[in-house]
Amino acid sequence: MEGKKILVTGGTGQVAGPVAEALAERNEVWCLGRFGTPGAEDALRARGITTYRWDMDDLDGAAYEGLPTDFTHVVHSAVRRGEDGDFNAAVEVNSVACGRLMTHCRTAEAFLYVSTGALYKRRTLDHKYTETDPVDGVADWLPAYPVGKIAAEGTVRAFASVLGLPTTIARLNIAYGPGGYGGVPMLYFKRMLAGEPIPVPVEGQNWCSLLYTDDLVRQVPKLWEAASVPATLVNWGGDEPVGMTDCVRYLEELTGVEARLVPSEVTRETYQFDPARRLALTGPCEVPWREGIRRTVEALYPDHIKG
Repeated sequence: MEGKKILVTGGTGQVAGPVAEALAERNEVWCLGRFGTPGAEDALRARGITTYRWDMDDLDGAAYEGLPTDFTHVVHSAVRRGEDGDFNAAVEVNSVACGRLMTHCRTAEAFLYVSTGALYKRRTLDHKYTETDPVDGVADWLPAYPVGKIAAEGTVRAFASVLGLPTTIARLNIAYGPGGYGGVPMLYFKRMLAGEPIPVPVEGQNWCSLLYTDDLVRQVPKLWEAASVPATLVNWGGDEPVGMTDCVRYLEELTGVEARLVPSEVTRETYQFDPARRLALTGPCEVPWREGIRRTVEALYPDHIKG
């Protein structure tokens, strides 16, 4: 993409941060956020990105005063995760933010909303979820999060149709890579370094569709191209099925750091996607998951890579 005016929310995060930085090389990119982490805003500005103070918890619209309306493309990744367990706040904040943002940017060529695969109704550990699978919003590890995402998806569908705004809803799997904290695989590695237990299923293993940063960044313009009215819905993950226990074992192999895997009835649930629809929209990924894990460890924990 070149010569576009792009609005990004969640630009300091694992997903939207690398997207904003890559797009800023040939486009005018604005990042919205609170920028509470010291140095985060300065780092974005150093890459030629315009920052704008914005709090998605603002429900009366004041956060949008002074914000331009002539953006050609939008990626909305910011989220009220609901760590406090307040379901009503998660629903209201995420829904209102989507509605206000889409209304403000109603003349855009395409709007991309980053949703989650965590909203699917849990089935077998190795089930390949498709876009037509049922949802229920149950996630023991963060209960309010998928509920807020389901509510926001409804808002996004409604405003896409009402405003005539071409939109894609991309249900993200596990994004990982050298930027930010590294993603879920690096959360596991931090537990390995600390000698902390990692809960795994009593039988079998959790499966997922890891998506490496480089592939994620490459696919964003394709997801904008796929935007439509009514909104396009697609599962957004990698091409390969990845067992999370296999992933941890590979981290052991790369680093020599032992993992304490503890069978448990409650684990961090992950979801494996059927990639067919996404492949049709974006084409295949380029980075195999083992190569992606190696690159991530080399970037974030270089002292722990075995020779």
